[in-house]
Amino acid sequence: MSRSTLLIGGNTGIGLATARLLAARGDRLIAAARSPGPLEALGIPLQPFDALNPVPLQLPDALDGLIYFPGSISLKPFHRLTPEDFLTDFRINCLGAASAIQSALPALKVSASASIVLFSTVACAQGMPFHASIAAAKGALEGMAKSLAAELAPKIRVNVIAPSLTDTPLASSLLNSDAKREAASKRHPLQQVGNPDDVAALAAFLLSGASRFITGQILRPDGGLSSIRAF
Repeated sequence: MSRSTLLIGGNTGIGLATARLLAARGDRLIAAARSPGPLEALGIPLQPFDALNPVPLQLPDALDGLIYFPGSISLKPFHRLTPEDFLTDFRINCLGAASAIQSALPALKVSASASIVLFSTVACAQGMPFHASIAAAKGALEGMAKSLAAELAPKIRVNVIAPSLTDTPLASSLLNSDAKREAASKRHPLQQVGNPDDVAALAAFLLSGASRFITGQILRPDGGLSSIRAF
């Protein structure tokens, strides 16, 4: 059955891969993003959304799903991080998501079974140097998601995807040479970095009725990095 889903962001990387997958399976999509781009080229109705300055969205009466893509990778030594760095990461990754969910909540409550999908990072489960600001912001997001999963059950499910390094424009500076890509791959037990299409498939599953018994979970497509060590 076709489902109606709101995409927040999604013009690149995992977001665009997810939009294409959802559109291909016949979902009814609307989007909110900082600028037009590939989403608009797919024929998806688009309205402005800036995670740093979110405003209420104009939405249909009913929604079956919401997925929030905006994120940041601001990697610095801890002593160089400023309060503004922490605040920017928190506003993009947590407060922006909270604003989008609050806007969409009345429409999501109309659905017989709705789903919210958010994105975290492997750096919350696996301590990594230079990730203090983004790990703090995403850790707050994970806590918010679990609280919302409890508060909004049983009609609205809330889950988080926490990938490891994925081959997207956002991560391009970390994968822009053969040496960097090889080193990044070797850090993972599966000896590879993430593929946007694989993460998109997980997101599409969580937005579908096939995941109707899953809520309050942090799912980790991270090549085994957060949970195992290969010898």
